[in-house]
Amino acid sequence: MPKVKVNNIELDYEEYGKGDVLLFLHGLGSTKADWDAQIPFFSKKYRVVVVDLRGHGKTSIPSKDYGVEFMTEDVKQLLDVLKIEKVTVIGFSMGGAVAFQLTSNYPEIIHNLVIVNSGPDFNKMGKIGEDLLSSRTEFLKTKGLTPLAKEIAYNMFPEDTQIEMRSEFEDRCKKNNYDAYYNSFVTLMDWGLGDELEEIKTRTLVVASDMDYTPVSFKEEYVKRMQNATLSVIENSRHGVVIDQPEAFNKTLEKFLNHE
Repeated sequence: MPKVKVNNIELDYEEYGKGDVLLFLHGLGSTKADWDAQIPFFSKKYRVVVVDLRGHGKTSIPSKDYGVEFMTEDVKQLLDVLKIEKVTVIGFSMGGAVAFQLTSNYPEIIHNLVIVNSGPDFNKMGKIGEDLLSSRTEFLKTKGLTPLAKEIAYNMFPEDTQIEMRSEFEDRCKKNNYDAYYNSFVTLMDWGLGDELEEIKTRTLVVASDMDYTPVSFKEEYVKRMQNATLSVIENSRHGVVIDQPEAFNKTLEKFLNHE
């Protein structure tokens, strides 16, 4: 697995296949393994790049310098090293925030933008965001990361048929460095694009699950504020749609890439 020095860290990444580039960005507390069901599907036609974002997986764990802006610059420098001049960026949850920021900062390199169960303003989510910030930080401080990982994994994959994906996600999450997870979380909840969202002209697909933490109406609202965005809702799915409904997600993304 290659690593590259960017932005004062060592970023761990993998790439597969050839063709137009798809860059996949994972969620908070996880790794590039979020995309295990997408890599074999899309690498048949595309050059697929997956990364562990800063403080996650096998990428460096810095003592400071966390947040969406740092992660965005890490990814941009990786693209520069790999000499990738045009990319479709697909971001899930926290990765969606990074994808939004990358598109806002560097619109000239973004071919398509795909946002998966995420939003443009984690700092303006109202009561949902306030409750999440307070409850999760309190949980972390009083009980620790291992019980939190168990609770998050159960909430994402509660069905009896999802025990394997639940245990795999829990295992990934509990391996996080406590400080890295905490710093990534609080800086994420302080991040937002604000009015910059309305300046994005990039062709955009927003993928929502019918049972995500935030309702479909939340995604509908910000899609309306964008210049060139469409919304697709995947049924019988929770937050981790790329894992719990991979076939439906892959088909939805494929259609978008094919302009169908």
